[in-house]
Amino acid sequence: MKRSSGPRKAANLPESVHRQLNMYALAAGAAGVSMLGSAQPADAKIVYTRADKVIVGVFDLDLNHDGITDFVFGTRIGSTESTVGGYLRVAGYVSDNSIVTTHRGNDAAALRAGVRIGGNLDAGETISPPKYGGPIMASFRRLCFQCKTYFAGPWANGGKGVRNRYLGLKFVIKGKVHYGWARLNVEPHSITATLTGYAYQTIPGKPIITGQTKATDEIDDNMGQANPAALTVPTPEPATLGALALGAPGLSIWRREDSVAATPERN
Repeated sequence: MKRSSGPRKAANLPESVHRQLNMYALAAGAAGVSMLGSAQPADAKIVYTRADKVIVGVFDLDLNHDGITDFVFGTRIGSTESTVGGYLRVAGYVSDNSIVTTHRGNDAAALRAGVRIGGNLDAGETISPPKYGGPIMASFRRLCFQCKTYFAGPWANGGKGVRNRYLGLKFVIKGKVHYGWARLNVEPHSITATLTGYAYQTIPGKPIITGQTKATDEIDDNMGQANPAALTVPTPEPATLGALALGAPGLSIWRREDSVAATPERN
């Protein structure tokens, strides 16, 4: 059969088909805008470092691996004829670097997973600059003549110690404020601390959640119980919108579904 070489005549589509095509265009456009809106900037990143470092004496923490010390940990144990005592402290290496402390502002808070660092802090903690060598994490004093030991500091936990607790950290990179955390286990009887990991937010001024290792607010399952309110729950995409985003195949599927829906139910 010979095809005509002349111009084709424009087909007059029924009004119902025009409406369906318009709905498809709007829905597909909305899907595209939604995907663009949910995309994160390329530089939105949390840098997480695993660690297994037993802190003895003085330990310098370079949170962002730029060769500059950001925070300093210190342990000390001493004795006299009647007492034995020791402490674990932490301080910002420079005055602009700070620790999240308890309400009194003297002790470094032992935070659980799921606490936001930066902006409005959960549980009412405040960020305090280092004082008197830095906030106390844990300390003990053993009175030999009484055979009694006294513990102080959130990380001592009354002598029980803590596992998988977090320091909230605020520090400066090239004049910009960043937030981070450090995870530690502490045994107060011997003033032994083990650093097991740390992380920081690369975007200046953007909060970070303790235990967060990715920019999607995910919490590592091995880091303790997270605060559900701090997590991002994805919104399911409607099935019809997903079919429309497929283009022509999706449109044919939509038409079949629309045809089935319009068919009267048989008794």
